[in-house]
Amino acid sequence: MKEDFYYQQARSKGYRSRASFKLLQINNKFSIFRKDQTIIDLGASPGGWTQVASHLIGGNGKVIAIDKSYISPFKEKNIEILNKDILNRNLPTIILESYGKADGLISDCSPNITGDFSRDHSIQISLARRALALTQYLLKDDGFFICKLFQGSELQEFMKEMKEYFEKTKLHKPAASRKKSAEIYVVGLKYNDRKDSSKETEKSE
Repeated sequence: MKEDFYYQQARSKGYRSRASFKLLQINNKFSIFRKDQTIIDLGASPGGWTQVASHLIGGNGKVIAIDKSYISPFKEKNIEILNKDILNRNLPTIILESYGKADGLISDCSPNITGDFSRDHSIQISLARRALALTQYLLKDDGFFICKLFQGSELQEFMKEMKEYFEKTKLHKPAASRKKSAEIYVVGLKYNDRKDSSKETEKSE
């Protein structure tokens, strides 16, 4: 099964999570990461996305892995762990004072699934909105944003909010996502804080 394939691939390549392949596939699709970037990874535990970002940006880049849950130390030297809740209202100040603004903000945050789809979707959108709000403090001009969403009734409204801050917004479901899962990823490219109703939203299969 595909699920077993990505799980086994993660183990063989030393990734902490099969979700690592989701970020790799997103980058293969959109060619987002560059050498020497600074990346903020929200809700980073256990660290699969952090590892991928670390490798893509190289040793002169920096990944700040943020989670309220414990994250085991990494062997990669370009990763720093920040044990903070992403809802902490002082988080932007803490990051800016220590690292400055970032080239990219990524978030694979997800709620504890209850099985009530409407509730789970609403909580997921709330987490995505928090991540989007943090881009407004922490992203450099022309920075990028990658965030997990759940498909549902609030998705289109969230995409309208994305258009206010990114020149291009794209939805994509990587092959490593389970087909039965409602998850989908939004990619925001070329951040700026000047609202422009002419910005275009595209959907990529």
